[in-house]
Amino acid sequence: MATRTDTQSPAPHTAADSHDLIRVHGARENNLKDVSIEIPKRRLTVFTGVSGSGKSSLVFNTIAAESQRLINETYSTFVQGFMPTLARPEVDVLDGLTTVITVDQQRMGADPRSTVGTATDANAMLRILFSRLGKPSIGPPSAYSFNTASVRASGAITVERGNKTKAQKATFNRTGGMCTRCEGRGSVSDIDLSQLYDDSKSLADGAFTIPGWKSDSQWTVQVYAQSGFVDPQKPIREYTEKELQDFLYGEPVKVKVNGVNLTYEGLIPKIQKSFLSKDKEALQPHIRAFVERAVTFTTCPECEGTRLSEGARSSKIKRISIADACAMEIRDLAEWVRGLKEPSVAPLLSALQQTLDSFVEIGLGYLALDRPSGTLSGGEAQRVKMIRHLGSALTDITYVFDEPTIGLHPHDIQRMNDLLLRLRDKGNTVLVVEHKPETIVIADHVVDLGPGAGTAGGTVCFEGTVEGLRTGGTITGRHFDDRAAVKESVRKPTGALEIRGASTHNLKGVDVDVPLGVLTVVTGVAGSGKSSLVRGSIPAGENVVSVDQGAIRGSRRSNPATYTGLLEPIRKAFAKANGVKPALFSANSEGACPTCNGAGVIYTDLAIMAGVATTCEDCEGKRFDASVLEYHLGGRDISEVLAMSVTEAEEFFGTGDARTPAAHTVLGRLADVGLGYLSLGQPLTTLSGGERQRLKLATHMAEKGGIYVLDEPTAGLHLADVEQLLGLLDRLVDSGKSVIVVEHHQAVMAHADWIIDLGPGAGHDGGRIVFEGTPADLVADRSTLTGEHLAAYVGS
Repeated sequence: MATRTDTQSPAPHTAADSHDLIRVHGARENNLKDVSIEIPKRRLTVFTGVSGSGKSSLVFNTIAAESQRLINETYSTFVQGFMPTLARPEVDVLDGLTTVITVDQQRMGADPRSTVGTATDANAMLRILFSRLGKPSIGPPSAYSFNTASVRASGAITVERGNKTKAQKATFNRTGGMCTRCEGRGSVSDIDLSQLYDDSKSLADGAFTIPGWKSDSQWTVQVYAQSGFVDPQKPIREYTEKELQDFLYGEPVKVKVNGVNLTYEGLIPKIQKSFLSKDKEALQPHIRAFVERAVTFTTCPECEGTRLSEGARSSKIKRISIADACAMEIRDLAEWVRGLKEPSVAPLLSALQQTLDSFVEIGLGYLALDRPSGTLSGGEAQRVKMIRHLGSALTDITYVFDEPTIGLHPHDIQRMNDLLLRLRDKGNTVLVVEHKPETIVIADHVVDLGPGAGTAGGTVCFEGTVEGLRTGGTITGRHFDDRAAVKESVRKPTGALEIRGASTHNLKGVDVDVPLGVLTVVTGVAGSGKSSLVRGSIPAGENVVSVDQGAIRGSRRSNPATYTGLLEPIRKAFAKANGVKPALFSANSEGACPTCNGAGVIYTDLAIMAGVATTCEDCEGKRFDASVLEYHLGGRDISEVLAMSVTEAEEFFGTGDARTPAAHTVLGRLADVGLGYLSLGQPLTTLSGGERQRLKLATHMAEKGGIYVLDEPTAGLHLADVEQLLGLLDRLVDSGKSVIVVEHHQAVMAHADWIIDLGPGAGHDGGRIVFEGTPADLVADRSTLTGEHLAAYVGS
C-alpha cells in the first residue's frame, strides 16, 4: 500500500476555485434600481451611503434574505411548516451565496425574565457548575434557575401489564430556583388604589378614575356595578370586608349583564392583565402616564432582587452563591472562574471561561449576567450576539453586520475593527453596513450607494478601494475626511439642572450641574454611566422630552402619515372639501379596498412554499376603494397625496385650495430632521434604523418641553447628514430649549457648548465625572480618553 508522505497542497481545481464572488444582478427590493454588483468572498466589504440610500435593502433584504430562504428550502416540507415563510427577494440573479449569519441591532426581548446570562449560554453553564460543586447540594441544574418553579404532585397512576391493570401511588417532585414571591422577576408591583378609584363615591356616581372607564357606558364598569358582589349605590369606603375582598381580588366568574354573559374578576387582577402585562412603551401616552402614577415597582423583599429561592442562594462555591456570581461584573466573574481548579468539571470550566473571556474581549466586561436583556442598547445587544460566533469553528460563512460601531466610544471602535478582521481572517466573508470613517477605512472593498435617499437613491455610485472612494466624487467620498472645528464661542447657560448624589447602577454619588439653555453633550466610554446619569437622575416630567433608541412599533399598514398623526388633519381636510366622512380616507377603515382590505397587496399562502404577495388588481396597489378616489383636494386624490414625498406634501399643504396648517406643521418637522425624501405612505417596516429614529424625533418635537434629552441621535446617520442634525440641535437651543445629548460622535462633541465626560473606564471603573467644561478646554487638557480622541479628530 502506498503512503503519501509529501506535504504539498492539493492540485488546484480551476472550476471549484473560481467561485470567489457573490454576484447580484437586477436587485429591485424597496428603492433599489436594478442593482448589479460583485462582492469578493473572504474579504471585508463595507456598504455605505446616505441614510435611506438602499444599503439595508441590498445587504439584509436581498443577500441575507435569499440565503436564509434557500437554507430553509433544504429542510423537509414537514419541518418548513413550522418555520416562517420567506418570500423570494426582487432580484434576477443571486449567485455564489454562502450561509449567512446576521448580527443586527434588534433589541433583545424585553421579557422581565430575560437577562444577559439567559440570552447566552453563560447562565446554563453556571447552573450546571453549581449543581456539581455547590455546597450544600440542593439538586439538579433546574434548582438554580429562576425561570423554573418548584412543583410537587402526588396521586395514583394506572400500570398496565399484560391483561392486568393496577393502580399505584406516585409522587412527583421538581426542584426549581424561582423565588415564589416575585416569580423570578426580581421586583414586585404595588398598586396605589387611590389612583384607581375615588372611595368617597359609589360605582354609580363614577368612582373609577382609570382612563376610559366611564360608569354610564363602559362595559367593564357595568360588570362591577351589576355583578351582585357589591352595592353600586354605596360609596366604596363603606364596603364590608367581604365586599372589598370580592371587589379587589375576586376570582373570575361568569355574570349576566343586560342579558349578556360576561366575566367578572377582581379589580387588581383586571388591572394587571389589562395594563401591567403589556410593554409600557407600547401603551398610549395617557395610559402610560396612568400606569406610572398608579404602579410602583420595588425590589422583591424576599429574594432581594436576585430572583432566586432561598435554597438556590444558600448553595455556594468558595463562599460565592450563583446569585453573587450573576451580580458580579463579567470580567470579575471570569477571574473567579479562572481560579476554580476542579478536574471533574474541567471541560465545563473551560467552556464557561471562554464565553466570559469573549464578553471581556468584545468590550462588555462591565456587564453582569443578571442585567435584564431589555435594558441593553442596540450596540450592546449586537455585541452580545457576536459572542457565540467568535470561537466558532465554522468558516466560509457570510457574516452581515448592521452598524456595529453604534454606541461605541472612539476608544472602543478599534477593538470592534479587530474583531471584524479576525472573522475575515478565519476565511469568512464579512459584510458591514457602516457610516463611521474609522471602520470604512479598514475595508478591503467598498460599495457606496446613493446618490440620494428614497427614490433618489438605490443605485451603486462607487465600487472599489477606500482610496478610490476618497477620490471618487460621491457624497461619501467628499465628506470622508470632514472634520468639525471646535466652537470659538459658546452660549451662556440660563440656569442649571442640579443632580446630587446620583448612584443609579455604577454611578458613585455623582454631583453635577447640567447647564440649561445650551447644547450639553454627555460622553464617555461604553458602560461609563452616561445613560444612568441622564435617564436615572434627570427627573422625568412634563418639562422633559426624552427620545431614546427604542424600536418603533408598527405593521406594514403603518406609515409616516399614521405614525406622526399627519393623516388625521389630511383626512379631515378631504372630508370637509367633499362633504363626506373622514373615515372614508383611511385604508384601515371604511375607505379600504374591499378586495385587499386596504393592504394594497394580496398575500397568497402556498402552504409548502414561500407565500407570495401580488399587487391588488382592483385598486392597483392604491389601497382605497374606487369610489373614494373620486374625491379630490387641491386636484389630488388621497392615494396621490400618500404617494407624495414629505417635501412635495409640505408645498402642497402650504398654499392654495389644499392649504392645511395642521398638516403643514407636521411636515415641516419631518423635513427638519432630514426626512424630506420619504413618501407619506411608505410602510414603516421598510424604513432603515436611522430613519425610524429621526421619525421618532420629529414626533417628539411636537411635545411642549423645555428640556430635550436625546440618546445618540447620530445613530444611522451618514457623514453628510450629521451637519443637518447639528443645525437642528442649534435651532432647538435657539428657540429657548435646553438640549442634553448622550453622544460619541466627535462632530457633536466639537459643536457642544458644554461637555460632561464620565469614566475613566467602564462598570466599576467608571461612574465618575472626569471632565466638565467647554470642548476647547477638553481638547487643551487631553486629560481623558475622550479628550485625546477629540483632539486627534479636530487636528489639535
